[in-house]
Amino acid sequence: MPLDKPLSTFEGFICGGIAASIAVTVSNPAEVAKTRLQLQGELAKSGGTKVYKNALDVFAKTWRNEGLRGMQRGLGPAYAYQILLNGSRLGFYEPFRRNINRFVGYAPEDHIPVTSIMAGASSGAVGASFGNPLFLIKARMQAYSPALPVGAQHYYRSSFDALSTIFRAEGYRGLVRGMDAAILRTSMGSSVQLPSYNFTKNQIVKRGIMPADSALTFLASSSVSGICVCIVMQPADTALTRMYNQPTIRRDDGKLKGTLYRNPIDCLWKTFKAEGVRGWYKGSTAHFLRIAPHTIITLTANDLIINLYKKARDRRS
Repeated sequence: MPLDKPLSTFEGFICGGIAASIAVTVSNPAEVAKTRLQLQGELAKSGGTKVYKNALDVFAKTWRNEGLRGMQRGLGPAYAYQILLNGSRLGFYEPFRRNINRFVGYAPEDHIPVTSIMAGASSGAVGASFGNPLFLIKARMQAYSPALPVGAQHYYRSSFDALSTIFRAEGYRGLVRGMDAAILRTSMGSSVQLPSYNFTKNQIVKRGIMPADSALTFLASSSVSGICVCIVMQPADTALTRMYNQPTIRRDDGKLKGTLYRNPIDCLWKTFKAEGVRGWYKGSTAHFLRIAPHTIITLTANDLIINLYKKARDRRS
């Protein structure tokens, strides 16, 4: 079996899920900080009461008042979500890209910017759809603070308690709440994550700066990718957090609806009217502190895991 034989979709899914699980352990505290900053002063024209001054202040106050448990709130569903999201995003990206290339008349192995972006967005949308219930409870668990609450507060004893509570109160619709925002957010991030990573990596290798299998090549490529993802995804990420966490009321027909936003576009528009463009980018420093190491570790670990797996697979054959 040749070393360069592409991984199957299932193999890519497993490798991507393992890499993402390693990354989320490191990046989850920054995700907690980002979530709380995004909800602080929600729809308040004057900015509202500031519980937290910045990302470092969130870290300090959360550690002081809630300890390690507070810093790692939502870690359980974050693991499951990352396996589904990045397993899908990393596992489906290459099959999607190759098939899209074939469909439009290019060689499967060619890296075409447009088809790469389409493949990234599509694989991200699949992962976001699969993982929506987990991202929903993760965001609510990370927003919850018994000491310094911001935004609507939802207390759950565990991930299973969260899923069962939402299902009992809202049914299946409650578990898919915010899926449109999740698909928008993840498609935007995925559309640039792998294309920018692969483009940077190819340029580094093509120009002879570093070899293809160097850990420094993986590190440099994933750093560029993390910056691109943060810039493109931040407004949709803010909309998603707020839609997930908004309080709900029961309509006359018995269905629950959000009290603040109808959809992600409505959320972005209301946020802009009340808080300006700065409202879209609330928590952007914390977002970068999360997305940079998360992207670097995920993509670097993914490449290293794939290389190790291919070598082990080929030795067996």
